[in-house]
Amino acid sequence: MRSVTRAVAATAVACSAALIIAACGSSSPSSSSGSGKLSPSQIPQLTYQSFNLSFSAMSQLKILASHGSGDVAAILPDTVSSTRYVEFDAPYLRKSMLDAGLKSSQIIIQNALGSDATEYSDAQSDITKGAKVLIMDGLDSGVGAKIESYAKAHGVPVIDYDRLTLGGSRQYYVSFNNVYVGTLLGQGLVSCIKAWGVKHPQVMVMHGATTDNNATLFAQGYDAVLAPYFKNGTYKDVANPAGTWTPDVALTEFQAAYTAHPNINAVLMPNDENGAPIIHYLQTRHVKPDTFPVTGQDATLTGIQNIISGYQCGTVYKPIYLEAQAAVALAMYLRAGVTPPSSLVNGQAKDVDTGTEVPSILLTPEWVTGPTIQSTVVKDGFVPASQICAGSFASDCTKYGIS
Repeated sequence: MRSVTRAVAATAVACSAALIIAACGSSSPSSSSGSGKLSPSQIPQLTYQSFNLSFSAMSQLKILASHGSGDVAAILPDTVSSTRYVEFDAPYLRKSMLDAGLKSSQIIIQNALGSDATEYSDAQSDITKGAKVLIMDGLDSGVGAKIESYAKAHGVPVIDYDRLTLGGSRQYYVSFNNVYVGTLLGQGLVSCIKAWGVKHPQVMVMHGATTDNNATLFAQGYDAVLAPYFKNGTYKDVANPAGTWTPDVALTEFQAAYTAHPNINAVLMPNDENGAPIIHYLQTRHVKPDTFPVTGQDATLTGIQNIISGYQCGTVYKPIYLEAQAAVALAMYLRAGVTPPSSLVNGQAKDVDTGTEVPSILLTPEWVTGPTIQSTVVKDGFVPASQICAGSFASDCTKYGIS
């Protein structure tokens, strides 16, 4: 997850609030509309299973690029809750757009750097400059709904990316099946508690930010898995902090609970970033490997290293290149004024604030443990083996055949 994309991270800082992948400047509208309407036989019939690591499906969308006009803008939320947004989402979105036939001058990709005000002003600016479709991962539903209301008033369709904006007015939603993400986290913890021989599991269940609908969906998944174990007394539900996506806040939450309940011996953690400082804290207290299960999500470098060294049970891996291609594919249909095929839009997600069902592309995540790291994240180039196996982790890599 690191080497090549470090330059992208540096650009994110240099460009302050706006990371515009084509350049750290404005993008001017550029029309490339072709003459005449597309006939039904000319419209690409992609499915939600069309996407792969080679991005080969995107070239089928070039005919849509030639029959649409204006820019496609994508706004990502921050660089703190997960490194993925800078290291993967931004470059994958750009590659998808280029391979689909957009010119660099028609591509805007930004990062709001954790600021609601920045995310809203970026959206306004993008639409003013000629964005005809907006792909947005809202920091929270409040700013997301505000952006979508503004976009709707200006005739610009919005695609919710990765998290659903509650109370919003987007046209489509693209993400992984987030309830299933939570199911994998719960099943992973159960499996790990058994494999590591944890006696009388005293479980702390942690959560993501309360403002994030994804965190709610994750919890639906893992709560359903863990509930029978709590109910029959196999596990004890010891602590449930409010939740956050800020790692140092998660550490504070954990330390407070662990001080009050030093018998805690397992943690349901919804992502790697929040788990990392907690695992480091446990190490400073001389907790031994393969004794204190902690789960994770996002397949970060630190998360993978914590897995192979025996401090993390596993991580939910979401191949972001699939998500980026799916979002861009929808954007290309919308930009050309074409309804996306039903074979592409494979599900629905409920906006609980409005009661509406949002047409969605829901992709399938994977649970990754030590034995499957090589065949998943390393094979995909998501986390290079050279970085996983650096220094003291070399022997762990040998143990799991990572190279």
